[in-house]
Amino acid sequence: MTVREILKMGDARLLRTAPAVEAFDTPELHALVADMLETMAAVNGAGLAAPQIGVNLQVVIFGSGAVNPRYPQEPPIPATILLNPVITPLDDEEQVGWEGCLSVPGMRAMVPRWQRIRYSGFDVQGRAIDRTADGFHSRVVQHECDHLIGKLYPMRVRDFSQFGFTSVLFPGLDDNTDD
Repeated sequence: MTVREILKMGDARLLRTAPAVEAFDTPELHALVADMLETMAAVNGAGLAAPQIGVNLQVVIFGSGAVNPRYPQEPPIPATILLNPVITPLDDEEQVGWEGCLSVPGMRAMVPRWQRIRYSGFDVQGRAIDRTADGFHSRVVQHECDHLIGKLYPMRVRDFSQFGFTSVLFPGLDDNTDD
């Protein structure tokens, strides 16, 4: 396992649309996921998408333990490896909440997302995943899946008066990097 470099906003590789994973349960796929898990853990991330480490494939991981130090007020999210995801909103209700990104370090913004979603895809072995999520869980899934279509959260910001440096917006929050 290797902690990989996380690409930063401005790198053109973050703007690509990632192709679907075609071969499941391969040594290469397992190595990629292991590196992603190691990288996410090293920076206390809530999620990570393969394009963020320069791998143009539809692979996202997300999850948090009992308390994520960068999102201490949020409930835990089940640890998930999700390939070839499809997101379906369950209604038109939106939530607006603070987001950060490992590829946009040190900044946060209020970002609109669907409140309730259904997401489906596959695990690393190719077994189907089909879940519903709401709140923070829903937000994290949508954020990570945006990376697969070349979108970073600032592209979704509607009110730039609620976009700024984490150290200014949240003094005292231990947030050297964001997810």
